[in-house]
Amino acid sequence: MGTAEEDYNFVFKVVLIGESGVGKTNLLSRFTRNEFNHDSRTTIGVEFSTRTILVGDAVVKAQIWDTAGLERYRAITSAYYRGAVGALVVFDITKHQTYDVVDRWLKELYDHAEASIVVMLVGNKTDLAQAREVPMEEAKMFADNKGLLFVETSALDSTNVEQAFETILKEIFHKVQKQKQRSSQSNTVSLSSESPASTAPAQAERRPCCVAL
Repeated sequence: MGTAEEDYNFVFKVVLIGESGVGKTNLLSRFTRNEFNHDSRTTIGVEFSTRTILVGDAVVKAQIWDTAGLERYRAITSAYYRGAVGALVVFDITKHQTYDVVDRWLKELYDHAEASIVVMLVGNKTDLAQAREVPMEEAKMFADNKGLLFVETSALDSTNVEQAFETILKEIFHKVQKQKQRSSQSNTVSLSSESPASTAPAQAERRPCCVAL
């Protein structure tokens, strides 16, 4: 659901992380523009797109950040994670190696992001089920043990893409509501002492890009 650029209650910054080639960019484009590019090239640096949705009675602007393999862009790592209130850790169900390194991505995430960040493990490319190397049950158990949300998706045929992003945004929103109940502070308190808008585009500076969780 789209809305006017100014007409939103919250901006939630969500980052996409995982190995190169797992489909992060196409998940982003499918959710924000309903597009899929068969010839999408490796992301250079950082890109982001936005989409505004209704969560309960609140209008939430999702600011989704996509990056190339961060190991090649260490200089931007901290800035990339700063202000993020959600993260999707993506692996390719047809390449076990991309699942094997999820722990490394989680460590990097928790090293640079706030401890309260909402994290979802995403097994992408279910349209290639005949080539599956990572059993869904194995990944689901891993996510449960780590306290992560979990979903399998296909950016190609749109399976569960909406569900993935909407689920994590709703979970963030619910944390916001709980925080409001516990505190008399404004519902646009920064997640950290740093200004989250410092990594957001100018138009987003009308609202902080995250809230206290």
